[in-house]
Amino acid sequence: MSQQGPVLIVSAAARPPFAAVLDETKLFPVVVTDWSDAERAIEQVKPAAIIAAAEGVDFVTLSGLARRAAARAPYLPLIAVDPATTLPDTAIAFFQKPGLPDRLTARLNASLRVRALHATVMRRLVPPTPVALTDIDPVGEATALLIGRGGAYPTLSVALGERAGVVGALSIEAAAKHLSNRDIDGIVLAEGFTPRVMDAFLTVLTEDVRFRPLPVIVASAELTPRYELPNLEIVTAGPTRVADMVLPMIRQHAFEARLGRMLRAIDAKGLIDARTGLLTKAAFERDFATAVYQTADRGGALSVARFTFDNAQPRAQLDGARIISRLMRQTDFGAVHDDRSIVVAFAGTDLRNAQAITRRLASVMRHTQNGRRDVRSEPDVSVATLLPTDSAMSLLGRLFGTPERAAS
Repeated sequence: MSQQGPVLIVSAAARPPFAAVLDETKLFPVVVTDWSDAERAIEQVKPAAIIAAAEGVDFVTLSGLARRAAARAPYLPLIAVDPATTLPDTAIAFFQKPGLPDRLTARLNASLRVRALHATVMRRLVPPTPVALTDIDPVGEATALLIGRGGAYPTLSVALGERAGVVGALSIEAAAKHLSNRDIDGIVLAEGFTPRVMDAFLTVLTEDVRFRPLPVIVASAELTPRYELPNLEIVTAGPTRVADMVLPMIRQHAFEARLGRMLRAIDAKGLIDARTGLLTKAAFERDFATAVYQTADRGGALSVARFTFDNAQPRAQLDGARIISRLMRQTDFGAVHDDRSIVVAFAGTDLRNAQAITRRLASVMRHTQNGRRDVRSEPDVSVATLLPTDSAMSLLGRLFGTPERAAS
């Protein structure tokens, strides 16, 4: 990771043992301060990251440091080493393991990549617009994948579901489908699997660059964190404590994902909605009018679908938009409209094939939605195809006037 600034270590001891790990890498200037001088040190040193020796530190003290770090821009990571108290929402937990000194450097580098991404977005946003880690609401934006089938699974589901969106998987195979079909911001691997199965799953995550940065909490004492996963913690703790440890990491990953979408929107000159990854409504209307004209002029097929969600389920609509953005073909394009429905155009696609595509998309939404399955969060789907007499306006008019439930 390129040098962004010094690392500030906050500790009651003169120099905690983990400081030597950073010294040996020779990658970061390291400054050590005690808790009473932490605020002054942040202002004077202007660190790129803070690592706090949190063992024995109470929640009030750690929260004060977290608030000061969260007020800085670009993102100032706060890593709490061996915390015993409840974690503030923006403090990343790190638990030292004997014989694995490189883990702290890997965790630090992962957080610094988020800081570098934030700095890039701040530099390129015109006009400048504040964006901060604390803007992320895990309940409304982030998604945790909970994998397990033991007795702690229901309690973990509740503990996580109170603070973030959650999708559950009772098997590794189901978890793999969720990882392929939707954006996941963190994984909790609970009890119910043999060490061999857990080892195989973590090895797959390690080998896939898409999943390597994901926060992963393994609630088991049967493995050691020897995997090249920078945000992996293997702990033995109750459901509430596990949720407490993983939520700040999930928030950080959701922030990183939002920054990535914002950069893509900037690269597309504002034509992409940074929240969903789909086109903006204005860009969709322009491209749709062009597609209708070209299809009518050159021949071929063009179909369009509308996914409508219950307005009382805004999370279902956001998840649906991101799933469509992730799974639709490169030739397709879509946008969220003013009534919160999602409209997707399928180029070169007749009515029959468009209906098959929408059934598959609706099925993915049904089986990967957050929390308890609820018919209100399943989309109503309308499909229309271009007729010889159609204009862009008349085709959308027919689409918005013909709602029907998608076939299962």
